[in-house]
Amino acid sequence: MEAFLVSLGAVAIAEIGDKTQLLALMLAMRFRAPLSVIAGIFAATVANHALAAFAGTLVAQWLTPQILSWILAVSFILMGLWALIPDEPPSEEETKPVSRFGPFTATTIAFFLVEMGDKTQLATVALGARYEALTIVALGTTLGMMAANVPVVLFGEAAAKRVPVAAMRMAAAALFIVLGLVALVSALGQGVSG
Repeated sequence: MEAFLVSLGAVAIAEIGDKTQLLALMLAMRFRAPLSVIAGIFAATVANHALAAFAGTLVAQWLTPQILSWILAVSFILMGLWALIPDEPPSEEETKPVSRFGPFTATTIAFFLVEMGDKTQLATVALGARYEALTIVALGTTLGMMAANVPVVLFGEAAAKRVPVAAMRMAAAALFIVLGLVALVSALGQGVSG
């Protein structure tokens, strides 16, 4: 249950004001087909985060627990610092190639591509490595992504304006840094006992 809740919470908070959330708003306003856009976000996120969680579980198998703890500690702390940096909306060049498709396909392709290398995808890799629970982590991060993006798609700019983005960035940063410190304590504990 911890893997699911931490995955859901970390991604839901980190997604506020993120580039992919801005993309969700842009696609919702462009297509005016909220259910198709939501379905596209879901499809892209399931694929992207399942791959990311899988990569994380592979990394966990290749590394010793002590090395993994150090890598996770540094990764989470860096993600916390990265969360403090506001994202820019996706460029026209990032979304132009898919604009010829319908709302579902365009959203699925654009969202999948923009999510590559994004902090929520990298967080999913780290969470997959931390918990070694592919399905639970992918489910948690996918639902976290949906929790952050569905209101934006349904309520558009009104929802985006009501969310205190700076406060959410601070909360995401704090959560990632706490996860990093927990991993750091684990790494230090393994160093003492090992």
